[in-house]
Amino acid sequence: QVQLVESGGGTVQPGGSLRVSCASPGVSLANYPIGWFRQAPGKEREGVACISSGDSTFYVDSVKGRFTVARSDDQKTVYLQLDNVKSEDTAVYYCATDLSPQLNCAIATKYGMDYWGKGTLITVSS
Repeated sequence: QVQLVESGGGTVQPGGSLRVSCASPGVSLANYPIGWFRQAPGKEREGVACISSGDSTFYVDSVKGRFTVARSDDQKTVYLQLDNVKSEDTAVYYCATDLSPQLNCAIATKYGMDYWGKGTLITVSS
C-alpha cells in the first residue's frame, strides 16, 4: 500500500516562498502521477498542481506562475514550490497519487486521486 508523507509546511509572509515535499517510504514515485491539493478553512478541497508520470505539469489558474511542481533527482520525492504567496494560499496541503501511469493530470486535479497523505499546513500571514 502506498503511504504518502508531506513535510515542509509552516508560516510564511505574503510575497514569500516555501517548499513542501511529498515522499513515499519504500516506494518509488517515479512512474506515477502526483497531485497537490489544498483545503482552506471552511472551503472544499481543490486541486492546485500535478506532475504526470511523464513529468509534464499542470496548474490551476489561481497558482499558475507562482507554484512549481517537480520531482527530485532520485525520483523519491515530489516538491511543490510556492512563490509570491498570498493570504488565500493558506490551507492544508496534501499530496496524492493514483497508481495509474496514464492518468491525465487535468482530470486528476479536478476529481482527486486514490492515495493521500495526511497533509501539511501552510499559513500565509504577516
